[in-house]
Amino acid sequence: MLKYIDEFRNPQLIRSIVDKIHQECPDRTIKLMEVCGGHTNTIFKYGIQKLIPDNIKLISGPGCPVCVTDNSFIDKAVKIAHLDDVIITTFGDMIRVPGSTTSLQKEKGKGIDVRICYSPMDAIQIAKDNPENEVVFLGIGFETTAPAVAAAIQYSSNNRITNFSVLSAHKTMPYAMKGLLDSGEIDLHGFICPGHVSSITGIHIYDFIAEDYGISCVVSGFEPLDMLESILMLIRLINRQESRVENQYTRSVKENGNPNAMQLMMNVFDESDTNWRGIGVISKSGLKIKKKYQDFDANLKFDVVVEPSKEYPGCICGDIMRGVKVPTDCKLFKKICTPENPKGSCMVSDEGTCATYFKYFPH
Repeated sequence: MLKYIDEFRNPQLIRSIVDKIHQECPDRTIKLMEVCGGHTNTIFKYGIQKLIPDNIKLISGPGCPVCVTDNSFIDKAVKIAHLDDVIITTFGDMIRVPGSTTSLQKEKGKGIDVRICYSPMDAIQIAKDNPENEVVFLGIGFETTAPAVAAAIQYSSNNRITNFSVLSAHKTMPYAMKGLLDSGEIDLHGFICPGHVSSITGIHIYDFIAEDYGISCVVSGFEPLDMLESILMLIRLINRQESRVENQYTRSVKENGNPNAMQLMMNVFDESDTNWRGIGVISKSGLKIKKKYQDFDANLKFDVVVEPSKEYPGCICGDIMRGVKVPTDCKLFKKICTPENPKGSCMVSDEGTCATYFKYFPH
C-alpha cells in the first residue's frame, strides 16, 4: 500500500497505469462522471484528461456542495441576517455565493453580522459568547458535513443553548445520481464516486446504481494516481460487462463507512425532498431537522418572507452541474463571471467546475 504523498505522484507509477488504460480501453466512446468537486480539481490540475485516450470522456457532475445550494437558501439567509440581533455563521465559501440579487458578502459590507467558521462547534461558541444574539449556522454540504452539524444540534439540545439554530440545506448524494440517470440527458458508462462522502456512508449506497441501471461505480481518492487507477478499474469492469461497486480508496473508505456518524445523522435529520440549484427538486435528496430538534431549526424559528428566487440571466450552472454543458459553453464565462465577481455558484468555490476551468483551462 502506498503511504507517502510522493508515491501517489510518482511518474513511473502513473505512466504504468496510463499505459494500462491505453492498452485496455475499448474502441468506443466511454463517458465517466465524477460527482465530487475535489475530483474535478484533480482532473484539471494534473491534466488527467490529457493522459488518457481521447475516447474516454470525463464529465463533471453536481459534486460541489456550495454550487448545488439553491439561491432561495441564500435569499432566506440574507433575510434572517437583517433581523435584529442575529449573527449568521457559515463555512467560508458560502459567504460569496450569489443569491437572487445579492450575497452574504455584499450584505456584510452593508453592516450585517456574518462570521466564518471552520466547524459548527465554532458557531456554538459564538452563541455562548453572545447570549443576547441569535446565532444561525448555515448547514450545507453532503453526508461529509452533516454528522458534524447533527452533533452540534444534539450538543445544543443537551446543554440548553437556546440561541443557536441551523438553517439546513444539507443534501445526500445517491438520489442526485439517480436523478441524473432518470433524466435521460446523459448516457453514462460509469461513476467515479466521492471519497469524502463514502468515508461516512460506506460503498453500498451506490449498489442500486449498479443493480438497477447497470452502471459501475468506483469510489476514488483524490491524488492523480487514485484517479487514474479508478478510471482503469472502471474500464476493466466495462470490458467484463460487469456492473458493480468497487472501492479504490481503501486507505480511507471502509465498506460500511462510519456507522457512528451515520447513526448521529439519522438521529437528528429526516430525509426530505429538496431543491438543487439549477437542477430542481430531487426526491429524498435532502436532510431536514427532525421535529424532536425543531427548536434548533432556523426554518421554523424565523418567520421571514422570501420572494421567488431567480438565477442571473444567461447563467448555465444548472446545465454544467447536470453534465450536459461545460463552462466554456457559457457566454458569461471569463467575461463578466469570474472568481472575483461570480454570477453563478459554480464560479465561487475551488470545487466548482467553472472556478476549476477558470484556473486551469487555457486562457
